[in-house]
Amino acid sequence: MSKFEYLKLADTVAAEIANGALKPGDRLPPQRSFAYQRKIAVSTASRVYTELLRRGLVVGEVGRGTFVSGETRRGITVPVEPRGARIDFEVNYPILPTQSAMIARSLQGLERPEALERALRHSGTTGTQAARAVTAQFLCRDGWSPAADQIVFTANGRQCIAATLAAVAPAGSRCGVEALTYPFIKDIAARLGVTLVPLAMDEHGLRPDAVLKAHREAHLSVLYIQPTIQNPLGMTMPASRRADLLRVVEKLGLYVIEDTVYGFLDEETPMAALAPDRCIVLDSLSKKVAPGLALGFIVAPPRLRERIMAAVRSGGWTAAGFAFAAGQRLMADGTVAELSRLKRIDAVRRQQVAAKHLAGFEIQANPKSYHLWLTLPPHWRSQTFVAAAARRDIALTASTTFAVAPGHAPNAVRLAFGAPSAEQLDLGLRTLAGMLGAKEDFDTTE
Repeated sequence: MSKFEYLKLADTVAAEIANGALKPGDRLPPQRSFAYQRKIAVSTASRVYTELLRRGLVVGEVGRGTFVSGETRRGITVPVEPRGARIDFEVNYPILPTQSAMIARSLQGLERPEALERALRHSGTTGTQAARAVTAQFLCRDGWSPAADQIVFTANGRQCIAATLAAVAPAGSRCGVEALTYPFIKDIAARLGVTLVPLAMDEHGLRPDAVLKAHREAHLSVLYIQPTIQNPLGMTMPASRRADLLRVVEKLGLYVIEDTVYGFLDEETPMAALAPDRCIVLDSLSKKVAPGLALGFIVAPPRLRERIMAAVRSGGWTAAGFAFAAGQRLMADGTVAELSRLKRIDAVRRQQVAAKHLAGFEIQANPKSYHLWLTLPPHWRSQTFVAAAARRDIALTASTTFAVAPGHAPNAVRLAFGAPSAEQLDLGLRTLAGMLGAKEDFDTTE
């Protein structure tokens, strides 16, 4: 066998994982059995397994076995498509049993030909004056009232991030981010040629001294942060930390991309209220309403608005006219506000259920949030736990997904509670609690 034959075998197994023949949580045969099946030496089988581990396609520990990882693509930096698990603790779009009926009532009449004729026209980056006015009013918080002419629209929150980053961070520049952050920013930055710089955090969020240190080492152009109900850790930055951070931002002349997608759960005033010329606020309807009815909002400082509009146009990120029409109705008649109120109540209840089932384990949770951070006991590793949960038809997210610096992920997982029904939430948490307490989980017999 040639010295590179093990790579061909690793590619074969990788293809079986990619096409679904091997699924997350499936146990690979012991190396000796694998060698016998493939008619290769045991030493070659060991090299195949080592290569699969290196690619992140499998996980394993001595005495437990080797299992297909919860992450099934080499070099993965963002969550995969929803896997269709029976209990989904991975995708965090809160869905209420009553919300479809509420949305349907709000959209009554939109199916009429004259209404559809208007809704199906081409739309631009700023929509209509009426849409901007409704959106500006909807986004108002205590102490912060954006002007209608500051609003730029995209089709969803991720496109808000991409357009804003493209506008303020040229290719080759550096963007400071929380060390554990929203995963899709990694892929967006890579495609734009922007380097992400992980910045240290503490219990209050991003540390101002970490921003200063990183900027001294090499110039930063912008920060991307989630000051309210941070994803994945759930913390909300207190007022004193926000003020300290903005003093550093002003001193260094940086822009702040302030992602407030979870802000409706806490109703915190955006940092833009304190630094309107430095902060670009991002929001969307996807979590407040539903992922299938998304509309993204960028509140831009006047001097950046044209640059952001140009980025939206060149990126092809303009929202569809129907989304404008539907979103405008839902915001104007109070449906989004009522859904937000109900989801705040729902999130608190779900955190209470989680606290009950996970009592005795190390969790970091905001009682107003739809997700929590679970630090695993020493006998578990993050990806191994994800794979074990997948075997039980439970999807959750390993810490590596959120880590900006490879190899620096804590031994933890994020649990998202927005998607499961109440019954699924209870069953899934009871199952995970049982797994956490078990010293051994896998059948290691040959």
